[in-house]
Amino acid sequence: MKTLELPQTDLTASDIVLGLMRITDMSDEEIRTLVGTARDAGITMFDHAAVYGGAMHHCERRFGEALGLSSSERDEILIQTKVGIRDGYFDFSKEHILESVDGSLEALHTDHIDVLLLHRPDALVEPDEVAAAFDELHTAGKVKHFGVSNHTPGQVELLKRSVRQPLAFNQVQLSITHANLVAQGVAANMAGLEQSVDRDNGILDYSRLNDITLQAWSPFQKGFFDGVFLGDREQYGELNDVIDELADAYDCTPTGIAVAWITRHPAQMQVVLGTTNPQRVRDSAAGSDVRLSRPDWYRLFTAAGHLVP
Repeated sequence: MKTLELPQTDLTASDIVLGLMRITDMSDEEIRTLVGTARDAGITMFDHAAVYGGAMHHCERRFGEALGLSSSERDEILIQTKVGIRDGYFDFSKEHILESVDGSLEALHTDHIDVLLLHRPDALVEPDEVAAAFDELHTAGKVKHFGVSNHTPGQVELLKRSVRQPLAFNQVQLSITHANLVAQGVAANMAGLEQSVDRDNGILDYSRLNDITLQAWSPFQKGFFDGVFLGDREQYGELNDVIDELADAYDCTPTGIAVAWITRHPAQMQVVLGTTNPQRVRDSAAGSDVRLSRPDWYRLFTAAGHLVP
């Protein structure tokens, strides 16, 4: 398992992150097995959100109750959570940020959050309120580091006018098939080509220029929760043929190849898993150690339907 020294922080973390969005109905033992499998594979970072699980803080609470981490066990991992999604709207008010973080701390049975992300952009954001909340949380030791999710460069810059702490992370959707983040730049300046349309204002290059770690969520999804592309030979037959061929060549699984396609990128992104299957966790972790050749990376890219002009 590769580890990354995360820019703008004092953190070193695995380049694979285990997301806990789907543990709602798992037993304590199943949660312990899932997390234990991740830890054995070298995963050191765990991703939550206040909204995961239906009721606020539900998945965080399941995690905290099931693991019952001792102080020493807590110090061995990094816990990340997100704030701002409410029932039908977004809320980056100071009051909600502070209230939500306190709820997360209680649910997770911990006294600090290693990384707090703003969960999707709030159209009504007032950066001074975010800054005041972050200052209070940081000064109290409740949150160590901060970031955002699904934010454009302009939205990050707006926050940075007020927020004093580094915004060191941006969690974005990325997979081989949902790769506009990468594909647009490959086909830039090509009139009439759908791939050349810039939908995110250059998040990838902006993040690299500003030492922001991108975290790729839904790394196996075809689109926005449209199902996984792995094994889908009706829609992605050619891609799966190439994935299977490379899995044999690199002595790993198709899941590992899907992960390796993301971790091969020089931006040094983290891959956020959403699986509750321990074997898929192992397979994904193994992909961290696979370094695809440049031709093989582009073979996957074009097999997924992206153009190399």
